[in-house]
Amino acid sequence: MRGVDVRRADQRLKTDVGWLDSKHSFSFGHHYDARNTHHGLLLVNNDDIVAPGTGFETHPHRDMEIVTWVLRGQLVHQDSQGHNGVIYPGLAQRMSAGTGILHSEKNDARRDSPLHDPVHFVQMWVVPDETGIAPGYEQLEIDSELLSAGLVPVASGMDQHADAAAIRIKNRYAALYAARLAPGVSVHLPDAPYLHLFVAQGAVSLEGAGNLAEGDAVRFTATGGQQVTATTPAEILVWEMHAALAA
Repeated sequence: MRGVDVRRADQRLKTDVGWLDSKHSFSFGHHYDARNTHHGLLLVNNDDIVAPGTGFETHPHRDMEIVTWVLRGQLVHQDSQGHNGVIYPGLAQRMSAGTGILHSEKNDARRDSPLHDPVHFVQMWVVPDETGIAPGYEQLEIDSELLSAGLVPVASGMDQHADAAAIRIKNRYAALYAARLAPGVSVHLPDAPYLHLFVAQGAVSLEGAGNLAEGDAVRFTATGGQQVTATTPAEILVWEMHAALAA
């Protein structure tokens, strides 16, 4: 069925436990709605703010491609495969959970720092092509590519991005793009069976749907090519998907 489904920021499910302010575009954790479990191949789109000196303690994942995109601050990653790194704005990061992995994600900013900086990031999960793959990790600096003001491949398993500035995910039917846009600058969305547009920062106008504010999202089915124009300085995340989860 062809359609454009706008989801407003205040419609999202919320988890606020003091150190974590998390807003969920889809069912997550104890928040469950059978009508809102995924779109295309995208199961999780969490908009998270983590306080200084806190974070997610070591926990397991399995058979999931997890992409983290930091908007502000720094997030420290460590996992049971020996990978560790600091994720910051403009750095693409992917963790393949595969047969099983343990990891932690922390905001290592000191609680008594004069800046007292929280870390703000979007974490997105898509299913891999096949289960039981080896766990893996990859990160790549793409800040310079974002200066182009176009849609920049961030994470992709699609053949067309084999030589692009994108980290690889283990799903050949999915790709994530980011764009940083100055007011008045436009991009055109891909044309695909499933698209997911998330306004991570700022505000934009979507052709045919009107104004979108920070935290708003749009789920496209069997349509694409619309123009997105920034009305303030903005950052958007776009998933292009050529398959969906089996019923």
